[in-house]
Amino acid sequence: MLKLTLDAIEIIDAIDEGGSFAAAAEALHKVPSTISYTVAKLEEQLGFQLFQRRGPRVTLTPAGRELLNEGRWLLKSAADLESRLRRIATGYEAELRLVHDSLLPATALVEHIRAFEALGCGTRLRISTEVMTGSWEALREGRADLILAVGDPPSGFAQQTLRLHDIEFVFCVAPQHPLARIERPLTAEDFQAHTAIVVADSARLLPARSVGLRAGQSRITVADIEAKIALQVAGLGYGFLPRCRIESALRKHELVVKEVVETRLRDPLWLAWKAEGEGEAQKWWRERLQAPGAFLSP
Repeated sequence: MLKLTLDAIEIIDAIDEGGSFAAAAEALHKVPSTISYTVAKLEEQLGFQLFQRRGPRVTLTPAGRELLNEGRWLLKSAADLESRLRRIATGYEAELRLVHDSLLPATALVEHIRAFEALGCGTRLRISTEVMTGSWEALREGRADLILAVGDPPSGFAQQTLRLHDIEFVFCVAPQHPLARIERPLTAEDFQAHTAIVVADSARLLPARSVGLRAGQSRITVADIEAKIALQVAGLGYGFLPRCRIESALRKHELVVKEVVETRLRDPLWLAWKAEGEGEAQKWWRERLQAPGAFLSP
């Protein structure tokens, strides 16, 4: 049986704050004998003193001080848990798992996160990224409650979906890359002597998707859009990039846009979720992200 209880820690905390058993009894609305008995019983069970007694005034021993330092953390955690459970009982989930495609910058979610945290609803956010089909798979396999996915859903996808807008892609290379010196729209033959930078689809179970690759083409495969942008800025390869992620690099002339014969169509941005068992936190995010102009501009 545990010797320490939250009630006992609360009593020790009150004694330390008030400096005496009587002050603690008054603060906790208990009779002084209850305070004295609890401390004496706890010291007996622990086998060491928690307080040094000098008449009515008491001070914590070093062991008592260490116990209280840790105990105050336990009291706060218990209070947070009680608050969270009380709020969850009103319809808010314990945790909401939001997955977004790596094409979308995490900074685009900052103001939404700030507004959600201001609710004080007790729901913990877990935010992660996937690539292409990986976002859809995360929702299908129960690893996400809500997703922001780029590209159309896989065949047979049965969850709730809402198309938000389209994302524009432009073909980019670094100014020092050989393709930057060609003064006409680039063709497939122009690409053959150079390396493409591609992002791997993070899907584990669903068929992986690739965009614009040809058999035998030289390539470097990376895990996310940040790595792809970095390698293209370094002049190590070419590829299409979402304009919304490279405006700064274009202004700084770290990347240049080139015309190509075979352009890449815009990709749709989808909001998708599981309808069954929707809690208040998921509902808040779903309504927030589908509001006009609430996420990213096309």
